[in-house]
Amino acid sequence: MTIDHDLGPAAGQVSGLIAGVREDHLSLATPCEQWTVDDLLRHLLDLTAAFAAAASKAPYPAGVSGGLAGDWRNRLDTQLDDLVAAWRTAEAWEGDASAGGVTMPAPVMGVVALDELVLHGWDLAQATGQPYDADPASVRACLGFAASMSVPGEEAGREGLYGPVVPVPDDAPDLVRLLGFAGRDPGDGWRDR
Repeated sequence: MTIDHDLGPAAGQVSGLIAGVREDHLSLATPCEQWTVDDLLRHLLDLTAAFAAAASKAPYPAGVSGGLAGDWRNRLDTQLDDLVAAWRTAEAWEGDASAGGVTMPAPVMGVVALDELVLHGWDLAQATGQPYDADPASVRACLGFAASMSVPGEEAGREGLYGPVVPVPDDAPDLVRLLGFAGRDPGDGWRDR
């Protein structure tokens, strides 16, 4: 078995964005409906630990991240490094993997982990006014997954993962198409909620 995707570039982008988060950003709205930056960062703490455990085929009790208490920036950076290292083993991509109460083939779970990093990196950048230059290979991998989850009959599978598809032009850049499939307004429309 080979390593299907490297989560390193997407994790590095999220890490760079974390460094730019100020305390006054924590209460700001994000493109994730009803989530503040604080909520999004808590989610990133949870998902990095959960998906690292999934790669290692180890159980992970939900909610053990401890939120933003203490030195959350360093903790999140460490967890991002752990996530990347866990998915850089061939064994991570073999068999099944479980995260968030869902079990699926490990290659799909790895793409879901990547998708979380890419999309929530964009969310964090949008909310905090930082630039986001998504890794093209990561976006392409996520785009294939998001497109497959956006066909008729996949509505139940989208529940809790994505919002309703936002139409974007077929010839839009890959990141914009990914955002649309993931139910995100690639413009500033989310700010009007």
